[in-house]
Amino acid sequence: MKNLDLIKRVMPYFKRYKNILFIDLICAAFTTAAEMILPLILRTLTNKGLYDYEGLTGSFVVKLAALFALLKVIEIIAYYYMANIGHMMGAKIETDMRSDLYSHLQTLSDSFYNETKIGVLMSRITNDLSDITEFCHHCPEEYFIGSIKIIFSFIILAGINLKMTLLIYILIPIMIYFASKYNKRLRKAQKDQRVHIGYLNSSIEESLLGIRVVKSFANEDVEAKKFNRQNSKFLSIKGEFYKSLAGFMVVTRTFDGLMYLLLILSGGYFMIKKQIEPSDLIVYVMYISSLLNTVRRIVEYTEQFQKGMTGIERFAEIMDIKSDIVDKPTAKDLKDIKGSIEFRNVDFKYEEDTDYVLKNFNLKINPGDNIAIVGPSGAGKTTICNLIPRFYDVSQGEILVDGNNIKDLKLRSLRDNIGIMQQDVYLFSGTVMDNIRYGRTDASDKEVREAADLAGATEFIDKLPQGFNTYVGERGIKLSGGQKQRISIARVFLKNPKILILDEATSALDNRSEQVVQESLEKLAKGRTTITIAHRLTTVQNADEILVMENRKIIERGSHKELMEKRGDYYKLYTKGGLINAN
Repeated sequence: MKNLDLIKRVMPYFKRYKNILFIDLICAAFTTAAEMILPLILRTLTNKGLYDYEGLTGSFVVKLAALFALLKVIEIIAYYYMANIGHMMGAKIETDMRSDLYSHLQTLSDSFYNETKIGVLMSRITNDLSDITEFCHHCPEEYFIGSIKIIFSFIILAGINLKMTLLIYILIPIMIYFASKYNKRLRKAQKDQRVHIGYLNSSIEESLLGIRVVKSFANEDVEAKKFNRQNSKFLSIKGEFYKSLAGFMVVTRTFDGLMYLLLILSGGYFMIKKQIEPSDLIVYVMYISSLLNTVRRIVEYTEQFQKGMTGIERFAEIMDIKSDIVDKPTAKDLKDIKGSIEFRNVDFKYEEDTDYVLKNFNLKINPGDNIAIVGPSGAGKTTICNLIPRFYDVSQGEILVDGNNIKDLKLRSLRDNIGIMQQDVYLFSGTVMDNIRYGRTDASDKEVREAADLAGATEFIDKLPQGFNTYVGERGIKLSGGQKQRISIARVFLKNPKILILDEATSALDNRSEQVVQESLEKLAKGRTTITIAHRLTTVQNADEILVMENRKIIERGSHKELMEKRGDYYKLYTKGGLINAN
């Protein structure tokens, strides 16, 4: 993306703090006042000494000194505002952009997360935006100050000697042209750094989250080698950046020298021709020195500028991704839900170039029915459960809840009425109370405890060191699998949905824990439309109807008793041990 396009993307954030920005730029102008006026003060003082020595009195010198002192005081006050309030403006913009990015990520569908590494996204939220503060603060100031100095210096110097001023100033656009060549390389190298740091973060996250697996296979050396490869690649990318930065600085320093060289030659020539006074040459030296200092500051800021622009570009890339699952403008709330579900001629595939997972699939579930779905891996069981809450949209056909096409319902309203429990329970870093309350964030402590009672979790929770206020660790690592499942069940009890989806919720538990959790699940399922996916057939015997799926279609259906009497596929699976290879 072009710099101008990126600046347009960040402008709405500047507008939120336009008053601060306006005052900040005024202060920036004041910080240049003393520096811009000093050469004129010295020129006036020098001319008095050379041509009007009688007029060079103490009071005259004091007046000039007082003027400079006043300008310096104003500069110091203005600089304090810039360093304090101006920096906070940049920090607020960074905070706003990070909030918008995080909120946008919440809206993206599962298909996006299937293709994107979490470590890469974390890098975009943190590292990519970390330089926005400095960029948003310094960019307007530095270029505004630079513009003031260039224009003010040109006006003063042109009034002294227009020819000499034009000779010197003509070097500025030439310098900018050559410097821009390196600017493009800097931008590319900076973006490569950002991209690779995301992969580096992802590699670290994956390795550390799987640290037990790493240690169990004694593969610490393997992981260290993988990390060192990524780390070395990052170093080489940084090397390219600094190589471009060095070239950029060589260009600016070359023109720095050319300006002074031209100043000496042209200044000497015009002094010989009596077209410039010695005091005027001093003014030239001071203004050119000030101008070159500004150029150097901009050069030094170039690295920060490129970091900021790269961060904005990476921000824009994510913000431009549109979720493929959104509410229609006419979407309505799902009210007074009964819990009926119907699949009508549903076709579904995860990607355009892949096979259909479901083809012309039909299923009707009445309110309050307890339906179990069994079958081998790849039969389409989990896909059915993912389509009901619209984690994915059907390719053809429609899914109805209480007779409403789910595409016509507001996503939040639909999902508020669906409770989902999966094999891999995810607990957040926090307390037991926090994790249960996640089911309904406005629930009271009493309601949380009641939900835990219903889930059969209070007994073990009360034995924890701090009871409900016990910290569960990252991803609930301090709890057993059965304990995490019961907290998850309590969370769903608190949510109190009319539709319940149990996706192999007990498959990872031992027999004793499974029995305890199964009792809680049966209690949870009462009065709700329940869909259970299971590979242990003993856990679905009490279902109202069992659907046996194979090759992405229903091949048998009926109650446990009916299917056993039929002596078909279900009977064969059950009599062989009742365990389906579903994982």
